[in-house]
Amino acid sequence: MRDLVAGALVGLLCAVPVMAVQETFLGWYSPYGAVAGLAVAAVTRHHRKNAAVAASGGLLIGVLGWLLVPLTVTPLAHGHFPTWSVDAIVEAYPYLVADVLHGGLAGLVLSFVSVARHLQERPEPTRIVIVGGGFGGVSAAQRLERLAVRGAPIDVTLISDSNFLLFTPMLAEAASGALAATHISAPVRSALSHTRFRNGRVLKFDTGAGTVQVRDELIPYDHLVLAVGSVPHSFNLPGVAEHAWTLKTLTDATRLRNHVLALLERADGEPRSDRRKQILTFVVAGAGFAGTELIAELFDLVHRVRHYFPGIGADESSFVLVHPGQQILPEMSAELAEYALERLQARGIECRLGARVAEATPEWVRLTNGDQVWTSTFVWTAGNRPGELVGAKALETDSRLRVVGLDNVWAVGDCARVPDPDGGHYPPTAQHALRQGKVVAENITAVLRGREPVAFHFRTIGLLVALGHRTAVADVRGYRFSGLAAWLLWRGVYLAKLPGMDKRLRVLFDWTLDLLFPRDIVVTRTDEVNR
Repeated sequence: MRDLVAGALVGLLCAVPVMAVQETFLGWYSPYGAVAGLAVAAVTRHHRKNAAVAASGGLLIGVLGWLLVPLTVTPLAHGHFPTWSVDAIVEAYPYLVADVLHGGLAGLVLSFVSVARHLQERPEPTRIVIVGGGFGGVSAAQRLERLAVRGAPIDVTLISDSNFLLFTPMLAEAASGALAATHISAPVRSALSHTRFRNGRVLKFDTGAGTVQVRDELIPYDHLVLAVGSVPHSFNLPGVAEHAWTLKTLTDATRLRNHVLALLERADGEPRSDRRKQILTFVVAGAGFAGTELIAELFDLVHRVRHYFPGIGADESSFVLVHPGQQILPEMSAELAEYALERLQARGIECRLGARVAEATPEWVRLTNGDQVWTSTFVWTAGNRPGELVGAKALETDSRLRVVGLDNVWAVGDCARVPDPDGGHYPPTAQHALRQGKVVAENITAVLRGREPVAFHFRTIGLLVALGHRTAVADVRGYRFSGLAAWLLWRGVYLAKLPGMDKRLRVLFDWTLDLLFPRDIVVTRTDEVNR
C-alpha cells in the first residue's frame, strides 16, 4: 500500500511540470496524474531498479491513459460515442504528448526513489572470506559473484599466497619444457572482477573472533571458506623432505626443468663412470597420476634434447618409477593400468612395484626391499597433506561442505574430507574441487536467506593420464580409451578447461611448436639447480 501511495504522490508531482510544458492548466489533469502515477507504480513494482524498464512502463501507461481519457471518457462525458477517428486522434494529439511525457517522467522518478530507498534500507553485506586461490576457492568466488549480481547482500574477499590460478593437470608438461610455465596459470584478478583479492599468506584463523590474520592485519568474516589445497608430505622418512624434488607449484616445475638440463650439461663433460650414471638416473616415487605423468615427461625431455649433448649415449639415461602397490595408477581400472605399465616399460622406464622409499640422500635413494638407487634426481609425488593452515589432517565436513562443529566455516578441495553417499570420501581432484566451490557458494547464500543448504553430490566424469610420446589412457563414464585416441582426448579436454581463451591459444601454440621444433635447453636460473 505504501508503494502505491508513493506512486500516486509522484504522479501528482510529475503533473506539474507537464502542465508547465504544455503551457496550460487543466483542473482534471492533477487527479489524472495521481491515478496514472499509481498505475505506473503497480506496473513497474518488480522492475523498478532498472530505470529504463521503469520509464518504459511509464510510457506504456501514458499511451493507455491517452486512449482511455481523451479518446474514450471525454467523448462519453460530452454525450458522444467515441469514434477513434483520425480527426479525433489529431485533436487529442497534444494530450498524447502530455500523457507520454508524464508516464515516462513518473517511471524515472519512481525508479530513483526505489533505488534510494533500497540503498537506505539495505543491510550491511555479509562478509565472506575465501582462503585459497586454487580450483575450489576461485570457483566459489566466481559463483558468489553471480549470486551477488542477483541481489545477494554479500561482500567477498579471496586471500591467496599466489596471485594466479594454477592449472595443475599440465604441471608435468611445464616441468619437461613442453609448455611455458606461465601459460598454465591465470591471474586471479582477471578471473574475479567483483571480488576483493588479497595477495598474502593467512597465518591463522580465529573461529571465536571470526577473523583471519594476514601479516599483521586481522580480516573479519561472517562466513569462512577454507580451500587451501595440499602440500607434499614425506611421512617423516629420513632425508626425503630435505633432498627430494616436488611438483606442486610453478616454481617446482621450473626448478626441476632447470635441474635436469643442468645435469645433462654436466654429464656431457663427465667421463663414463658411476658418477655419470648417477647424474643420468632419474627416480620418481609414487605412480599415481602426478608421478606417472612426470616420469613420462622427464623421459621425453631427456630424449628430445639429447642430440644437443653428443657426449651422452642413447642408452645411458635411466628412469625409475617406484610404487608400493602391485599396480600403477591405482585409481584406474586394472586393464588400463596394465596398458600404461607396458607402455612405460616398452620405452625403457623401469617400474619397481611393491617397494617404498625408505631413505634419501643427495646421492642415492634406498627402498624398503633393500635396493639402493644412485641418483641425482629424486622426485617425491607419493604423498600429500592439507596446507599448514588447517593442520596435519584434512578438515572433516558434513555432506553440505560445512566443517563439523562450526556453523560458519566451510571447506572444499584437497583440505576437506567430504563424505560421499557410499560411505567413503570424495577424492581430492580438480573436477571435485570446482563443483564443491559452486555448491559451497550456493549453500552460504541459502543460509543467508533462511533456507537449508544442500548436500554435495557428484559422480566422477572421467580419469585421464598422459604417458608421453602421444600416448595416454582414459576412462570416461566407463568408456575406456588408450593410445593416440586417449592422448587426443586428454589434450582436447584439458585445453577446453583452461581458464581463458588467451591461455588456450598459448598452450595450443606451445603444443604445435613442440611437434615441429626441438625443446629449449636454456637453463634460466643457475643458482637453484642444485641443492
